[in-house]
Amino acid sequence: MGLPELGVGGAHSSKEGLETIPSQGALACSKLTQKETALMDEQSKTEQPARELTVREAMLPEKVRLWRAKLSTKAKQQKRWRFYSLYDLISHPETLRAAWQQVRANAGAPGVDGISFAQIEAQGVEQWLEALGQELRNKTYRCQWVRRVYIPKANGKLRPLGIPTLRDRVVQCATLLILEPIFEADFEECSYGFRPQRNAHQALEKIREHLRAGKCEIYDADLEGYFDSILHEKLIACIRMRMVDGSVLRLIRQWLKAPVQEEDEQGKKRIRRSANGTPQGGVISPLLANIYLHWFDRIFHSKQGPGQWAGAALVRYADDFVVLARHIGTRIETFISQKLETWLGLKINRQKTRVIKLRTKGDRLEFLGYQIGLAADLRTRTHCYWRVEPSAKALGRELDTLRAMTAARFGLVPVATLIGRLNRHLKGWANYYRLGHPRAAFRKVNDYIRRRLYRLLRRRSQRRWKLPANLSAYRYFQQLGLLYL
Repeated sequence: MGLPELGVGGAHSSKEGLETIPSQGALACSKLTQKETALMDEQSKTEQPARELTVREAMLPEKVRLWRAKLSTKAKQQKRWRFYSLYDLISHPETLRAAWQQVRANAGAPGVDGISFAQIEAQGVEQWLEALGQELRNKTYRCQWVRRVYIPKANGKLRPLGIPTLRDRVVQCATLLILEPIFEADFEECSYGFRPQRNAHQALEKIREHLRAGKCEIYDADLEGYFDSILHEKLIACIRMRMVDGSVLRLIRQWLKAPVQEEDEQGKKRIRRSANGTPQGGVISPLLANIYLHWFDRIFHSKQGPGQWAGAALVRYADDFVVLARHIGTRIETFISQKLETWLGLKINRQKTRVIKLRTKGDRLEFLGYQIGLAADLRTRTHCYWRVEPSAKALGRELDTLRAMTAARFGLVPVATLIGRLNRHLKGWANYYRLGHPRAAFRKVNDYIRRRLYRLLRRRSQRRWKLPANLSAYRYFQQLGLLYL
């Protein structure tokens, strides 16, 4: 089924005249004039030096980078162009090799077949990739079942996570490498989740920017089971707005409809099929999720959306989003619920969705692990500023994690080893929560971890441990190399 109101007008099919480029596979930009091809080559070469390459881009083979640059240039130049012949690029050995490198760098557990990275490397990576590429080129590739595991959430519930096999992950990553630059050319500026050179910090800074502009009423939305609720046919319709390659669409349909293998507490395995959703944990799932909600972003900013008639602002990170305006009225709430639930078939969690008014110092918005609210200037006490800091929940979870990492059962672990583990964890936590005003939270973490280590060391022996003379706990743990946030 299609989404007629999404319509992009008379979208041009690539069959309106592009000739295949044999040396690079069918790039869906054939039958371009020599002048157009030269222009695209020139733009793709000049666009990349204009920005610093990400680590991910720098690791890609030059040929794959060139393909991605050309696809991006074409997508930006012709917003209604539909790419139709991309399968050859996905199955190309260079793309599969680049996909393997990225999947290998991310590590991860085996899928249902139990095949690990070590087994593939023992067999020979090139030989394994050649066999996989041959399956794709012969169109005999079939995806395998997805292994489902559950990981604990902060609220005590469990989050389902789908783990594809390594071969499926590599093919998904190859597809992602080719499709990503096309859809990135269309995505709105309000989207920050799982996108190249975009992150949660940028989303939080944009929220603070809108708050400073006076948009202090916030619709804080929560989508219930978003990844499991995406309607397959509507997602395919969204993809077809830009890409109509039947072979690639068949690949995507395979991954969407792949059976899920679950294991209960008794170790009994069962197979389940789902008519909706995309497995959270698949390599291509974040891109598919962004493609689906992109159409909400788009209609929000259209003439019929509150981005125009209410001056509202949307900030979205994957399925987490907030709408900021000077006033959140019934009309805005109705628009959001109608488009998400009736139009896209999603479900809003009414218990967690709320309207927040950040007009007094006690009000707080919690988003992506941070809390944002008004705070008094410590110097004048009369002026206020927008304070961004780790939320109380995030800080509580971190202290719980540190408590578990310094539990009594680690009493026999060498101090240097234990501090090395703590430092690696603290660096990652501090790197994410460094935005805004984290000093108070960092002080609590510093104090807590030193008290926990002090207590652990005193329990290591029947003889009570004491600090060395003339050294405080902070100085002593500093000498041992413990990180100070």
